[in-house]
Amino acid sequence: MERTGRVTWVGRVTSVVRAAPPRWARRPAWTRRAGVRGESAWTRGRALASSAVLTAALLEFHGAVPNTAVGLGSLLESFLPWLGLVVVALLVLALLRRSALALVALLLPVAAWAHLFGPLLLPAPGSGPDDLVVVQHNVSDENTDPAGTARALAAAEPDLIALQELVRPALDVYARTLAPHYPYRAVRGTVGLWSKHPLTGDRSVDIEPRGIAQEWRRGLRAAVRTPRGEIAVYVAHLPSVRVGAGGLASSWRDESAALLGSAVAAEELSTVILLGDLNGTVDDRALDPLTTRLNVAERGVALSFPAVFPLARIDQVMARSATVGHVRTLPATGSDHLPLIARVSCPRL
Repeated sequence: MERTGRVTWVGRVTSVVRAAPPRWARRPAWTRRAGVRGESAWTRGRALASSAVLTAALLEFHGAVPNTAVGLGSLLESFLPWLGLVVVALLVLALLRRSALALVALLLPVAAWAHLFGPLLLPAPGSGPDDLVVVQHNVSDENTDPAGTARALAAAEPDLIALQELVRPALDVYARTLAPHYPYRAVRGTVGLWSKHPLTGDRSVDIEPRGIAQEWRRGLRAAVRTPRGEIAVYVAHLPSVRVGAGGLASSWRDESAALLGSAVAAEELSTVILLGDLNGTVDDRALDPLTTRLNVAERGVALSFPAVFPLARIDQVMARSATVGHVRTLPATGSDHLPLIARVSCPRL
């Protein structure tokens, strides 16, 4: 009986103690959890997949993000193209995680980004002999080399040059330097337009928001007699926005954009070109009073601000009854903005 008992006990022990599996057959430590089976490529990476879907939703439905008091919607739209970096980061993590689920989910934000910004990366369309070449530049009121800036802009040989933040004595330097090649000019307050073609009917455009006490003139309109006919050109500088702990402060910019949109809507000439530092991107809903009435650039990313590391294109070229075919930046000047150059195709009037 004793021997039988010992054999039975040993038998029980041998049934519990098993030989360890070979090293190559062991599951990774992170899958060896009580009651949890090993994860497959189609089940792991759920958080990454959810992040990919959220990024796609923000790209395609950014207009649904509320602006409220902190301007969250406008803030997102100001840097919308940079969500592409989020997609790249998620791709790297999905590859490291070996998650097929996340990789498939990433097709959504990739498609959304390509839909929104892919056309801007395509080659520039062919230019016509009568296209207008225009330059837009906020020259900065702290520019220490206005003469050099003027020469750099003239070297691009545009038909029109629109400038903002013109202050004396720099204004006199711009006028004197540009005069030999641009005999026609119109200046109102701190914005100006230089042209190779005759200008008529130039006047100030009231885009001043309520609450500004000091003298504030940042809009002008002039008719330009081009080889294609007479067109209206607007030059504008909308108020700056501020990003802080309380969100995006943009009420003055938004009000000024609405006033400028109303002025453009009332313009009697059929063809209009708007050149300006609008302190907003074309995706920002605050510029809807303009982008719903005017065409924006079909090609070119052209991030223009800040000059040392451009994050957004807040300098714009827009047109009505004309096509802004391609926009790009010029080399840096003494300004904190990069100059913008664009080709505008106008119909024969």
